[in-house]
Amino acid sequence: MLTYGPPPRGRTGMTVSQGREPLHGRVPELAAIGDLLARARDGRGGALAVVADAGLGRTALLDEAARRAGPDVRTIGASGVARESAVPYAGLHRLLRPLADDLERLPDEHRAALAVVRGAPGRAEPFALYAALCELLALASRDGPLLCRVDDVQWLDEVSLDALAFAARRVQDVPVAVLLAARDDRGVADRLAGIPLLRLGPLDEDASLRVLRDAIGDAVGGPLADAVADLADGRPRAIRDLAAALTPGQLSGAAAPPRALPPGSPLRALHRSRYLRLPPGARRLVLLVVADEWVGAGTLDRAAGAAGIGASDVEAARESGLLRFETDAVTVRDRLVRSSLWADATRAERTAAHALLAEVLVHDWQYTGRIWHRAAVSGGPDDGAAAELARAAVASQASGRYADSWRMWRRASALTADRTLAADRLLSAAADAWASGRPRRARAMLRRLAAFRCEGTRLARADRLRGEIAAAAGDPAAAVPLLRDAAELFAGADACLAVETLGWAAEAADAAGDVRALAEIAERAASLAVPDEPWCDARTRLVLDHLAGTAALHAGRYAEAAERLARAARLGSSVTDPAALAWAARSALALGDAGLAPALASAAVAAARRAGVVPLESHALAVAARCEVLLGRPPAPVAAGHDGLRLARATRLHGHAAEQLATLALGAAFDGDAGAAGRHLDRLAESAGRRGLVRAAALGTWARACLDLAADRPADAVARLRLPGGAGVAHPRASLAAAPHLVEALARGGDRARAAAAADAFRRWSEATGSPVHRALAHRCRALLADAPADAADHFESALRLHETAGAVFEQGRTELLYGHRLRRARRPRAAREHLRTALRIFERYDARPWTDRARAELRAAGETVAPLPVPPPAEPPAVPGTPARPPRPVPAGGFGDLTPQQAHIARLVAEGATNREIAARLLLSPRTIDHHLRNVFTRLGIRSRVELARMIR
Repeated sequence: MLTYGPPPRGRTGMTVSQGREPLHGRVPELAAIGDLLARARDGRGGALAVVADAGLGRTALLDEAARRAGPDVRTIGASGVARESAVPYAGLHRLLRPLADDLERLPDEHRAALAVVRGAPGRAEPFALYAALCELLALASRDGPLLCRVDDVQWLDEVSLDALAFAARRVQDVPVAVLLAARDDRGVADRLAGIPLLRLGPLDEDASLRVLRDAIGDAVGGPLADAVADLADGRPRAIRDLAAALTPGQLSGAAAPPRALPPGSPLRALHRSRYLRLPPGARRLVLLVVADEWVGAGTLDRAAGAAGIGASDVEAARESGLLRFETDAVTVRDRLVRSSLWADATRAERTAAHALLAEVLVHDWQYTGRIWHRAAVSGGPDDGAAAELARAAVASQASGRYADSWRMWRRASALTADRTLAADRLLSAAADAWASGRPRRARAMLRRLAAFRCEGTRLARADRLRGEIAAAAGDPAAAVPLLRDAAELFAGADACLAVETLGWAAEAADAAGDVRALAEIAERAASLAVPDEPWCDARTRLVLDHLAGTAALHAGRYAEAAERLARAARLGSSVTDPAALAWAARSALALGDAGLAPALASAAVAAARRAGVVPLESHALAVAARCEVLLGRPPAPVAAGHDGLRLARATRLHGHAAEQLATLALGAAFDGDAGAAGRHLDRLAESAGRRGLVRAAALGTWARACLDLAADRPADAVARLRLPGGAGVAHPRASLAAAPHLVEALARGGDRARAAAAADAFRRWSEATGSPVHRALAHRCRALLADAPADAADHFESALRLHETAGAVFEQGRTELLYGHRLRRARRPRAAREHLRTALRIFERYDARPWTDRARAELRAAGETVAPLPVPPPAEPPAVPGTPARPPRPVPAGGFGDLTPQQAHIARLVAEGATNREIAARLLLSPRTIDHHLRNVFTRLGIRSRVELARMIR
């Protein structure tokens, strides 16, 4: 019988490496594991089953869990081994070795049940074994929390797996954390039922690139890094395998990027071994699907009949995990499977797969695939087949089926003998891949295009495409020179196309916060000789007016800006393409046209969807969401914002995703929803600063300032909006749009000079636009700064009328609140209550909690009982000299005895550590008035210091 000994070092039973590379892109998963460990430390155990495909980082996650557990958590671990999966108790034998001393302290019946694990003859009764394992884990955790981690549980013997799963479901009352990791397998998942599941997915693009940098440093970047990340498909192991196999030629750019995992890669070997274990018919079926990526059910049936593939072969292919069987089709499981199997296939196997597909693709709608596979059998150029594919691609383009047309163009290019024509077709393939929402595919084809040495208009098309992708994918600074160069190349042959390209360059410059570049772009666009032709007039004039108006707005030439932007917005009714409609919507948004801007943005979204151009749809959704948020029509932005965010993420358009996050954060911040805004801002912070997305970052800064205002922190709001490099400096339009909030914060902080300057700039812009939205906010700013009560009342009333005209209900509520506060401070409580009640109703309608609380507090201060106050505690008898003083009675949560609402508010601020001067700034009172209120607070509560007050408030 095998006798266990204690672990050689300490109580962990394993050595944890402290020098591991960080795990990228696993924040939610690590948070879940952190929560599990925290619960174990608190005596409330739990379990997680980590399930993932090979190469996604299950083992690394378990290793990181052990590292994070630290020395205060005892750790035991084991891994399943395929060769031992048929040996009963093998898994438990490996796992429980470090617990030999604890096992000896078990009661006799439990020790006897576990004897078989130690090598005793016979078999244990299942429940007795399971119960004994639970008791052993509880005993091992008596002196401190225990982490039990088991990797590759799909290779555990059945008895060990069932026992571990049984115990994992029953550790809630003991300080034990159980982590079980398994390859994604339906059978194993069923055996782990009842255990919370943590399913790992592929890493996103940013995390993949960080893994690549960790593996090889800064030696790889740009196109090669994108190619490696694209091929690895979000699998960290694949990224490291590819990085280790890169050749000097590939690193220098002289050689093409890898097309498959290196031959020595364990992942490639895994896919190959699965393939080779299949019967011949199943292997032919798998390679058939690999050759075409997607095979319909009818095609599969015909192929099975033609090649003698039986039902057992189909079932074997299904069980292999190499294919994904859907309702009406079969696809390859993932990109790595396809590239690995195709790279390992012999030329004869590939030719046979192409020949079989050419035979069974018999329908008219399959003729392009038939042409392609027939040409692939011959293995050389076929201009006739290429011409047929090109005609089919044009037909697909015309109907907006870019997901089909880009493949046709790519295949046509591969079959074309003439290099110039092949380059044109490859460029069309890249453009259509981009239109279908596949930026990585488009970039890959643009990299291949470099071998053709393009120039002239062809180079301009390629540069424009590179620039559009860079801007939408989150690198607007890199996009600007590409788009400007493309426009210069277009200028001689097609001035209208050059203007349109400059429009995209200006959009990229605006996203990057490059005001100088935007002004230069607008000036260059105005200098182009645009033909006075009806076919290009409306669209081109719209872009020119939008560019000129935006540049004038940034320069502070408000009258000129309003005139040019208004012309651009009006021209929106004369265009139908989504890009022009989106530019018209942005012009109307800048003007504050609450009716026209959302209508144009919605039209842009609809036009993009009809055309099937995914990047334009994503861009239009970003404009639509911003229109709804900035023009005061909640809760509509939730739909456009979240739809756009999902689309941008699905298509890896990180720039658009950042814009949507900033817009959603701003909308939530306007409502005072700190939770939702904070979540969006946290995700925005991960990319905006690193990518140079200044406009998105500026909107995020504005959102944080709005949260400060809602939480009654005007000084913090001022600091954000006036911080160098923040919204007030880095992006002029964001600064102008945020001016009303800056004025409010400055006015509440007593900085009237700066507030007046900001209010004057916004007033001039509102007068230039004539927008009720802008004019209402300008009147509110002037009301906040008015010295005479009559002047303040006039401006407040004007603001309320204009809010109603514009349909800006939420801003009306904010103005009602400020007006009510002003009236209450002027000792007109009855008039104040009327406005405060309206504000409260509006805020309650939109569930704007902080603003609702502010309105309730103001109503109470104005003498209206909004909610019952707690019953004050009985007064304490006076202290008798010579006896110990009684401690002050704690103030109940939510009430301050018989303090007035104003006194209670001041007491809370004092307890938070605010000085009299800071409190005066927040409440628009003098420090002397605060001192008077505070003395009354001390008298009523029977205390003598701020320290005592802080202790009373629990």
